[in-house]
Amino acid sequence: MSIVAIVLTALVALLHAGFLVLEMFLWTTPFGRRTFRLSEEKARETAVLAANQGLYNGFLAAGLAWGLLLQDRAICLFFLGCVVVAGVFGAATVKRSILFVQAVPAIFAAVAVHYF
Repeated sequence: MSIVAIVLTALVALLHAGFLVLEMFLWTTPFGRRTFRLSEEKARETAVLAANQGLYNGFLAAGLAWGLLLQDRAICLFFLGCVVVAGVFGAATVKRSILFVQAVPAIFAAVAVHYF
């Protein structure tokens, strides 16, 4: 894989590791509530759901790290595809900006992995 593909894929992995931290550990903190525009009560009510979501983001980050470690394009493309699907679904069901934060970086990384 090219340096561009590695860097873009690593960036997507780091983003998802960050989402894991936000959703699993910082959800109910002032920073987490501000990031997701939640009241204290709503954050408490949804903390278990957010932690579950964070865990899935961690699996995506781990899969991307695994693919990078092995320099395996197929593994990277599989997990980048999962990220794109999750980003499109999140944009359609939760908030449009998820498309740009999650799906678009993964699309760029997938193009780089596939072609470079």
